[in-house]
Parts: sequence; C-alpha cells; structure tokens
Amino acid sequence: MCRCRYRGQPKAHLQHVLTAIAVNIERLSGQSATEEPSSPRPPTAFQTLLDQNEIPRSKSWRTLGS
Repeated sequence: MCRCRYRGQPKAHLQHVLTAIAVNIERLSGQSATEEPSSPRPPTAFQTLLDQNEIPRSKSWRTLGS
C-alpha cells in the first residue's frame, strides 16, 4: 500500500478505494456471525463534564441514523 501501481490521481484513488474495500472484507470475514458486539467505550472526560453540568451533548454522526 506504500507504492501506487498506477500513474494519475483518478487511477491512484481507485486503487486506494479498492484496497480499502479488500481490507474491510478481510476484517468482516474474520468475525463470526454469533459474536457479540463489543461494549461501548466509556465517556471521555469532556463528555462527563457535560453530563455533570447537564449540558446536552450533540449526537455523533455515527449514531444519527439509529
């Protein structure tokens, strides 16, 4: 992944996208279907401060759809 096989930005970008897809497929194939999802991370110090002062936290872009 350090060296690009192609010349030109569009072709290099395509190679990077396809490499990322391949890496994600490899990661997903290593997980079992019955494996429980990991527990959520504990809140950060900043999030704890917001909670203590009853200041609403904005939702993460990752949780907006759920």
